[in-house]
Amino acid sequence: MGKAAVGAAVVCAAAVCAAAALVVRHRMRCSGRWARAMAIIREFEENCGTPIGKLRQVADAMAVEMHAGLASEGGSKLKMLISYVDNLPSGDEKGLFYALDLGGTNFRVIRVLLGGKEAGVVKQEFEEVSIPPHLMTGSSEALFDYIAAALAKFVATEGEGLHSPGRQRELGFTFSFPVRQTSIATGNLIKWTKGFSIEDAVGQDVVGELTKAMERIGLDMRVAALVNDTIGTLAGGRYLNPDVIAAVILGTGTNAAYVERAHAIPKWHGLLPKSGEMVINMEWGNFRSSHLPLTKYDQDLDVESLNPGEQIFEKIISGMYLGEIVRRVLLKMAEEAAFFGDVVPLKLKIPFILRTPHMSAMHHDASSDLRVVGSKLKDILEIPNTSLKMRKAIVELCDIVATRGARLSAAGIVGILKKLGRDAVKDGEKQKSVVAMDGGLYEHYSEFSTCMESTLKELLGEEVSDNIVIEQSNDGSGIGAALLAASHSQYLEVEES
Repeated sequence: MGKAAVGAAVVCAAAVCAAAALVVRHRMRCSGRWARAMAIIREFEENCGTPIGKLRQVADAMAVEMHAGLASEGGSKLKMLISYVDNLPSGDEKGLFYALDLGGTNFRVIRVLLGGKEAGVVKQEFEEVSIPPHLMTGSSEALFDYIAAALAKFVATEGEGLHSPGRQRELGFTFSFPVRQTSIATGNLIKWTKGFSIEDAVGQDVVGELTKAMERIGLDMRVAALVNDTIGTLAGGRYLNPDVIAAVILGTGTNAAYVERAHAIPKWHGLLPKSGEMVINMEWGNFRSSHLPLTKYDQDLDVESLNPGEQIFEKIISGMYLGEIVRRVLLKMAEEAAFFGDVVPLKLKIPFILRTPHMSAMHHDASSDLRVVGSKLKDILEIPNTSLKMRKAIVELCDIVATRGARLSAAGIVGILKKLGRDAVKDGEKQKSVVAMDGGLYEHYSEFSTCMESTLKELLGEEVSDNIVIEQSNDGSGIGAALLAASHSQYLEVEES
């Protein structure tokens, strides 16, 4: 063999060795990156841990905070607001009632015909009206005049013979903004949220504002009850089932309300209601405890939020935030472990771009190649090529976040049952306790709701959990408000006597 040939062979061998070394180095770098990405997930999973002992501590802390919030104003992170609802629907209610549901950029007007025990809800109709943007930042009079006009237009479509002549029409008003309630049908606006900013309405009685607007156009209607959507859900649940003792909303936000014994509310200084009961609006999204499994991602999310230090429970269990927590962990994996390649995807840096419905779709992906996960990453985050291994890691991440939220929600419910003494079987007596549930997170994210219900069984044990029922109760903010107008009607006494 000539010298040239030997040289060529040596060069070829060197090139092959160099290429092999590059492949090995690339594989080592890839496996190193993968190991780092998996380490980030494992650490996150550990910090999100909800062993049964921790959940029991969370349930105990919830019950303790409930006691403290009932004892005095400002005595707890839980506001434990007195709702002045002391008369939940029984199913006997009859007649035509209206509801107005104002909670965002649209409002709904609802009409419900009730037929008593036998007939139940005979008929219900509603109309949705969008609020022009200029009215969201204008004057109180302009906003309520617009709402009253829409209500009058809706009343005009009532149909013959439905309304009893000589009677004032009655309305339940669901107002999903912070108010300081002073009776069943009065409440002063504390502050606007959700893009509204009408300065002259702050501090005013919202029922008074609506009533004046109705009077200005000659609409003879009385607001019988001012409520929020959680109390409406409780009312709707109780109407259908007398064993309903609490309601929980798990949607974009979260809250709970329940029926308390009036004598167990030290901060209540009025006359005890005839029923002996009072509905309490917990505002449980603001619950916090050292036992909550918070991670650095949750702490960063809180610091960067519009309300730092507030609504901590809501920020780890509700639909507004679950997808955002997943995004934050993925961003760390992209930045520190090059999970999506050498360049961090730009879209991944945008807060709240990954919403909980996207997370739910990925978590529920049952296809063999996890193609839903692939298409969500491509469509939302503009990440085109992902391996099956990567997609599986993302599903696992969704599972960690959803499981923590679902198990903590269950612990919160057990806290309410504990406060009411319904978390144990007493002397063999079997009292049914029904919790009415509403909200898109509970309704549409089945991995979440299934996990929550199995955790309830795990926390309560077989015997007790046989008597605890979770029941879906839709449209508390609509039909529930109309039912509360019926159960607080000014004509009840007349009918009963």
